[in-house]
Amino acid sequence: MLKTPWEWKRRVPHGLRETWALALMVLSCDRVICGDLDSAKSEIARWERPRVVRLADSLLSTEPQTVTAFTCGRSAGGMHDYFSEGDYWWPDPGHPQGPYIRRDGHTNPENFVAHRNVLRTMSIAVPALVAAFKLTGDRLYADRAMKHLSAWFIDTTTMMNPHFTYSQAIKGVCTGRAPGVIDGVHLAEVAQSIRTLERSGYLKGIDLASLKSWFRQLTGWLTTHPYGLEERGLGNNHTVCLTVQVGAYALLLNDRALMDSCVAFFREVMLPEQMAGDGSFPKELQRTKPYGYSLFTLDAMAMVCQIGLLGGEDLFAFGLPDGRSFKRGVEFMVPFIRDKRTWQKPPDVMYHEYWPVRHPALLLAGLAFHEHSYIDLWKTLEADPSVDEVVRNFPYRQPVLWLK
Repeated sequence: MLKTPWEWKRRVPHGLRETWALALMVLSCDRVICGDLDSAKSEIARWERPRVVRLADSLLSTEPQTVTAFTCGRSAGGMHDYFSEGDYWWPDPGHPQGPYIRRDGHTNPENFVAHRNVLRTMSIAVPALVAAFKLTGDRLYADRAMKHLSAWFIDTTTMMNPHFTYSQAIKGVCTGRAPGVIDGVHLAEVAQSIRTLERSGYLKGIDLASLKSWFRQLTGWLTTHPYGLEERGLGNNHTVCLTVQVGAYALLLNDRALMDSCVAFFREVMLPEQMAGDGSFPKELQRTKPYGYSLFTLDAMAMVCQIGLLGGEDLFAFGLPDGRSFKRGVEFMVPFIRDKRTWQKPPDVMYHEYWPVRHPALLLAGLAFHEHSYIDLWKTLEADPSVDEVVRNFPYRQPVLWLK
C-alpha cells in the first residue's frame, strides 16, 4: 500500500499521401482481426491514416500561440503563468459584486478561457502532426510540431511556466485551486508525442533535454504541491486524470519508480475506491452530467491502463477479488454507448446530445480483450469533435501514438 501523502517517486509525394492511404484501406479488411494483436494494430494505423493526414495537413501552416499571447487582469500570476477560471461558477444574483457561486454542470461563458483554448489548440496540433509523422515518415509534420513544442516549453520569451497554480480560479474566492490541475490532462498526449519523436530518432540533444526538463519540473509540482496532493485524494475523474498526467510524464522521463507508484495507485486505491460492483463510477453518476462524466472517467482509466502497459504492467488484465476491473467498467458503459436511449440516469444538464464520441476506452478494450465489436463501435463515432465541452473532456485523440 501507499503509505506517504504521495508515493509517486520512483516517401509518397505530399499531395498523394491521402490517396494512397485510402487505397490501402480499400484493400484491407474493414473489420479489425483481433486474434492477431500486431495485425489489429496495423489495421488501426491504416484506418486512422486518412483522418490523421488530413488533419495534420490542415495544421502545417498554423503558427503557435502560447499563454504569453493573452492576459487577464484577474490573474494573480505573471505573463508566463497559465490562468483559467472555474467552469461552473457564476455571479451571485443576490450579491452581484460578491464572490461567485457554483452551478454544477452549467458553464459560465464570461469566464476567462483564452489560456485553456490555446493549450487545447496546441494539444490537438502537436499529437496530430506527430501521428502523421509516425504514419508517413514525412519530417514536415515533425518540424511543424517542434515549432509548437519550442514555443510552449523551450523558448523563454513565449514558454509557459511548468505549473497550474492559477488554474480554475474563482472570482472573489481564490486565485487558483486543486481542481485546476485537470486542465493539464491535455498535456499527457503532448508528452507521448515527444516520446514518439524521441523513439523515432527525430528528437535528440538539447531540445529533447529541454523538453524533458520542463516536464520533470511539472511532475515535481504535481507530486508535491498541495493542489496535486488534494487532486490525488478526490476519488473521482480528477484523480484519474492526475494519474494519467503523472504516468505519461513518467513514461517520457523513463522514471521507473514513478511508473511503479502509478501502477500501485491504480490497483490499490483508484479501482477499489472509484468503481462500484457493477462497473459504474458512483461519484460521476451523482453529477449533473452523469453520462458525459462516466465516459470521461472510463477514457481516463483506459489511458492509465495503456500507460501501464507501455511501462511494462498489464493493468487491463488486473481485477480485484470481487471482479471489479477496467473490463467491467467497459462492459457497464458499452450498452449505453451503443444506444444512449437506454441510459438509466437523468440526461446531462448540458451537451448530452454531443456524446458519445470515438472513446479510446472502446479501442483499447477491444485490443486488450480481443473484442472486435468494441472496435467496430469505436469506428462509427465522431473522431474530431468541435463542441468545446466535448473537446475539454476528450484529451486522447491520436491512438496511433499510444500503440506499441
